[in-house]
Amino acid sequence: MNEAFASRHRQSTMASHNLSSLLVALLVFIFAASSHAGSIAVYWGQNGNEGGHADNCNTRIYSYVMLSFLTTFGNGQTLVLNLAGHYDPPSDTCTSLSSDIGACQSQGIKVLLSLGGSSGNYSMSSSDDDVSVAIYLWDNYLGGSSSSRSLGNVVLDDIDFDIEQGGPDHYDELVKQLSNLGNQTTKVYLSAAPQCPYPDQYVGNALQTGLFDYVWDATRSGYILPDDLTSQVLSAINDASNYDSIMLWSRYYDLNSRYGTTEKIGEHPGSLLLEGDKILIRVRVVVKE
Repeated sequence: MNEAFASRHRQSTMASHNLSSLLVALLVFIFAASSHAGSIAVYWGQNGNEGGHADNCNTRIYSYVMLSFLTTFGNGQTLVLNLAGHYDPPSDTCTSLSSDIGACQSQGIKVLLSLGGSSGNYSMSSSDDDVSVAIYLWDNYLGGSSSSRSLGNVVLDDIDFDIEQGGPDHYDELVKQLSNLGNQTTKVYLSAAPQCPYPDQYVGNALQTGLFDYVWDATRSGYILPDDLTSQVLSAINDASNYDSIMLWSRYYDLNSRYGTTEKIGEHPGSLLLEGDKILIRVRVVVKE
């Protein structure tokens, strides 16, 4: 019944320890055709002092921007996009972001919607829940249509799963629903941010679907100094065919630390530190299936 309903619908339509702390991750494309090492991805949306979305993209530092986060979904709830410090979702649909996102995309920058985060109210309760959430995401952020699109008519490039609470149930079905919706017209790219150890307790089953296009794997605790990042991590994976980029949490911390101001971030990260700064870097380690 769920498949029939979805088919009918398709047819009808981290915070860190101080201001200079920076969380860095390795962005890994599972099915990447070639390596583009040196690209940078960043989370944007959780701090009003990080600048506007257009300013973020106009730096030309980032190749991927994650709108963070959709913090409320599942269990029959109304879905809520929480761009803390930028917009008040109950009173503002954030449609003014539409032109900014379109301008970013015109520069070749991919704009993603990230689901979850470390705080919020979300979990998937049933197969019917999966269908409902998938259709809402498709109609309001992807290639579908709705009179109440939160970001206007702009079509985002990707749905990212940064699931850090609740249970693991039904996310695999949600991924399948989104993939099926995209197969009808425009492909829905899917990414995930699982925690170590592997398999992740929240999205481990979803990863087993084989439908994710890229994965960034994270450690919940443990930090690494810049020189160690270069000598111990990047030196080991720079030549890997599925290593693509480095991901930063977040634009606000990057703005303060200036860590992402060079495309050669992976080569000499230590040289970007201000004198006296102590920047701790959390590395999300590659998981290759």
